[in-house]
Amino acid sequence: MNQALQIGPLSLPYSLLLTLLAITLGGFVARRLARSAGTEVEPTLTHMLLVGLVAARLAFVWQWREQYLELPLSILDVRDGGWEPAAGLVVALLFGLQRAFRQTDLRKPVLAAVLTTGMVLLLGGVVTFLMASSAAPLPPLTLRSLDGRPVALASFAGKPTVVNLWATWCPPCQREMPVMQQAQASNPDVNIVFVNQGEEPRTIAAFLDRHSLVLRHVLVDPQHQTGAALGHRALPTTLFFDAQGRLADTRIGELSQATLTQRLTSLRAASLP
Repeated sequence: MNQALQIGPLSLPYSLLLTLLAITLGGFVARRLARSAGTEVEPTLTHMLLVGLVAARLAFVWQWREQYLELPLSILDVRDGGWEPAAGLVVALLFGLQRAFRQTDLRKPVLAAVLTTGMVLLLGGVVTFLMASSAAPLPPLTLRSLDGRPVALASFAGKPTVVNLWATWCPPCQREMPVMQQAQASNPDVNIVFVNQGEEPRTIAAFLDRHSLVLRHVLVDPQHQTGAALGHRALPTTLFFDAQGRLADTRIGELSQATLTQRLTSLRAASLP
């Protein structure tokens, strides 16, 4: 199943859309209650959101601090998708509650915002869990390696497998390639497969040579078959399949060493019998 809403070249993960919907609905309910009580809740909601975002980022950074400390400035680069949502929600809740109990007319709006947001996220989590049993398998496609050999994607089943959809012209793809190369060298128990979308072998080979990248399992997909089969056109997109060949996770956008390590750890756990 497609895990993102495609609008032309723009790809919006449903998890992000669900989070935005939950926050929007929570804010709407809180503002209605605050208006009827003659109070202003907007500053408190804004502060809760900011505090929650900072807490979610810091909690993730702390959990994977070894990876981030190798490049400390990468802590500020939130494009890698490194968040710990549960920590953010808890801290935002505690911040809102202490504000509400200091100012009694904020109690109902703040509690309503928290409950509404939490219920929407919980419902979304239940739906995601129920749909997990129908996770997409590795597509039955046969592509070609850079030297022209046919390679069936299904042949990678049996080990946890990461499929990276990329192109040489894509700046985030270029930035994450050294991280992917290091991960491939450091994780021999995981197949990391690089499926180039839409380019010729000579273009790909020239790019790898120019950037001194030594990668295994580089496949050529000039017709974008893999992206179409998996429902993703955004680049880079990285899909994580368990040892049974079932889709376990998807990352739309750039990965850092920390976020890739986190997802590989989860993938191994999902691949256990």
